[in-house]
Amino acid sequence: MATGRTHRPATRSRGIPEATVARLPLYLRALTALSERSVPTVSSEELAAAAGVNSAKLRKDFSYLGSYGTRGVGYDVEYLVYQISRELGLTQDWPVVIVGIGNLGAALANYGGFASRGFRVAALIDADPAMAGKPVAGIPVQHTDELESIIQDNGVSIGVIATPAGAAQQVCDRLVAAGVTSILNFAPTVLTVPDGVDVRKVDLSIELQILAFHEQRKAGEEATAEAPAAPAAARRSSASVDSGTDQGPDGDVPAVMPA
Repeated sequence: MATGRTHRPATRSRGIPEATVARLPLYLRALTALSERSVPTVSSEELAAAAGVNSAKLRKDFSYLGSYGTRGVGYDVEYLVYQISRELGLTQDWPVVIVGIGNLGAALANYGGFASRGFRVAALIDADPAMAGKPVAGIPVQHTDELESIIQDNGVSIGVIATPAGAAQQVCDRLVAAGVTSILNFAPTVLTVPDGVDVRKVDLSIELQILAFHEQRKAGEEATAEAPAAPAAARRSSASVDSGTDQGPDGDVPAVMPA
């Protein structure tokens, strides 16, 4: 079976935009769910709704794949699953190493979705000598001293970093030096990599902060909507105070009253 070191996805050479590439996994997830329900065809509107995009964008994305569907019928679900899987490079075996087997790394190791999506966890690596040999998800943890040989022996081109922030760059440098060209970074830090190395960052705290922003904005909009409007007379009185003058009913300054 081919490994990730000898086969690369053809998306860049075919000129597929990065934004489209980022949406392909969304389409694949929706299509896989349809396939599991034995749905034979799907319209662009139905698939777009399931993937969370608009149908015009979906049709444009699929045009880059050379797939246009059939008018009145839609898209063949099984063929699209194959087509997108092939474009993403998921029709072959991609060995992956996970470095940092703490709570997050162990959770990733136990994730059952890797194998069904074309990825194989080739090794779990940790710097703690006490972890060496302990099985996690049925795979014995190996020490970081063996990182380079593990990558070479398994033909690994994708590495996952789940270490503390302080160790992430050093781990990244070792992965790259050993031949890894794609990195998924869960460490809360920005990695510096040479040209030709792709990094995808997953930062849960940032995502939560973005959600907090939206929650705060929604709360502010609700408070504004619920606040009672001031009576017209009160607004006129306020305007008079703000202007620093006592105005008459027609807006003119009244005559001075006798003492």
